[in-house]
Amino acid sequence: MRHPNATIATGMAALALSLGGASMALADDIRVGQELHSENCISCHADMVGGDGSELYTRDNRMVGSHDELVAQVNNCNANLGTNWFDDEVNAVVAYLNAEYYQFDE
Repeated sequence: MRHPNATIATGMAALALSLGGASMALADDIRVGQELHSENCISCHADMVGGDGSELYTRDNRMVGSHDELVAQVNNCNANLGTNWFDDEVNAVVAYLNAEYYQFDE
């Protein structure tokens, strides 16, 4: 019979590995999202607000006020620009924008 502490230790190790994997997956999403954003979004946003376009995210009267609204806005831009991103690509851009500018709880 296994010692109860051994079972707990095994469970804690598995949890730590899964959380580490989740952190790595989020970091990958953010990196991919940043690349997609740079390639597809910056020029349009710069035309709208000038500079590098980031003022769109930081202005006082920004239109996005929640994580769900951020997802909806990225989907709207995806449709309007015809980028034809898959859901994982939309989610990657959302992860990047949320990490860089918004910090919404999901």
